[in-house]
Amino acid sequence: MAENIDVAEPAKDDPKPDPLAQMPMRDEEGQLRPEFVEEITRAIHAADRPLLCEVVAELHEADLGDLIAALEPDDRVTLVEITGTDFDFSALNEVDEAVREEILEELEPETVAEGVRELESDDAVELLESLDEEDQEEILEKLPAAEREDIERSLLYPENSAGRRMQTEFIAVSPDETVGHAIDYMRETPDLPDRFYEIYVVDADRHLLGAVPLDVLLRTRRPVPVKDLIDEDRRRVSALEDQEEVARMFGKYNLVAAPVVDTTERLVGVITIDDVVDVIEEEADEDLKALGGVTHPEELSDTVWTIARGRFNWLLVNLATAFLASSVLGLFEGQLEKMVALAVLAPIVASQGGNAATQTMTVAVRALATRELGAFNAMRVVLRETMVGLVNGIAFAIITGIAAVAWFKIPGLGIVIGLAIICNLIAGALGGILIPIVLERVRADPAVASGTFVTTVTDVVGFFSFLGIATLWFGLK
Repeated sequence: MAENIDVAEPAKDDPKPDPLAQMPMRDEEGQLRPEFVEEITRAIHAADRPLLCEVVAELHEADLGDLIAALEPDDRVTLVEITGTDFDFSALNEVDEAVREEILEELEPETVAEGVRELESDDAVELLESLDEEDQEEILEKLPAAEREDIERSLLYPENSAGRRMQTEFIAVSPDETVGHAIDYMRETPDLPDRFYEIYVVDADRHLLGAVPLDVLLRTRRPVPVKDLIDEDRRRVSALEDQEEVARMFGKYNLVAAPVVDTTERLVGVITIDDVVDVIEEEADEDLKALGGVTHPEELSDTVWTIARGRFNWLLVNLATAFLASSVLGLFEGQLEKMVALAVLAPIVASQGGNAATQTMTVAVRALATRELGAFNAMRVVLRETMVGLVNGIAFAIITGIAAVAWFKIPGLGIVIGLAIICNLIAGALGGILIPIVLERVRADPAVASGTFVTTVTDVVGFFSFLGIATLWFGLK
């Protein structure tokens, strides 16, 4: 006799499988999986909108930015066009500026304007500020008047200022409001900032009176007036203040948010910790590149011509200083012909001094950038670095002297190169600390200019001290 077997039907309300669970984006080391990028590329070419929209909706803006950077240029624009309103335009702030400009220029102004409308004001400004004024205006014309005015006002502030970094969405209440009214207002108002850490108290003319942290507000009984909770000493930021100074203030005073005021002390925006982290990363990246002589805002996505042009000027300066160092060798041409060992060992002296100077210079530039080095402690630091140069100079004089004697079997050569090493390591230490300090005093960027000048000093002192001491010691003419 046949048995009836009930087969369970799948529930109609079962959630759809997560596409990222079936198709992981990253490997165990956190790198993008080539297979994932290939699958997304295939979906783009096949115009598979449901799959692309699911993936875009699941990805964090930073992950979506990484995906965009990994795609081919034409596929990037197509991805934005296919996913439409599901695409998070804040992801474009996570890619190189060159990639962002390339995408925005290919998209229709209406498409960009629709994406900008979904962003907070600081993200919208960051997205648009790299475009030229004509492209900015074309996109801004498509926005509602109120949103357009907020973005235009932020774009008028100087580049790298707090006004460019702030978001204009914040919560401000009157000092006469009670805690209960303030809480009810936040519960009932739909257009609040996505994240906020405090509310601000302003007078009738929007002058900032102070701030009330959310934890204080929520711990206080409803009838208490907000004015009784005001932190009148709350640190505030001028809209014209440099973003690097703002980041330094956040780090020094452990802030997570700070109100931004204009020249009349009217509240115009707020800067939060996520903006400051971006500033710190940008400034660190800029300083690191500058120490290597890369002064142009270079990105991995830039073209060969753009990179070569940006590096050319500083390489030209380096060439000029190299000729200066080489001219010192020309002064001792006769001595070099008589003793070949001098030509072999001279670069060692110069190289050791350059390496020691680079160590000192790196520490000095960083200390100047963080305001840890100033007039109050400059002399003490200079003396300390000089002593470090002397100690290391003596140590390497012994090592190098022994090696030189063992190599060339000339006893006096060890003494000569040892004395030269001591001189050049002291010169490197002094140059590595004094040159950045002097450049800072004359309003030049120590991170950019220090390297070339310091290297020139150690090359000149190294060659001159070694060959000069050798000339006197061996009686060369």
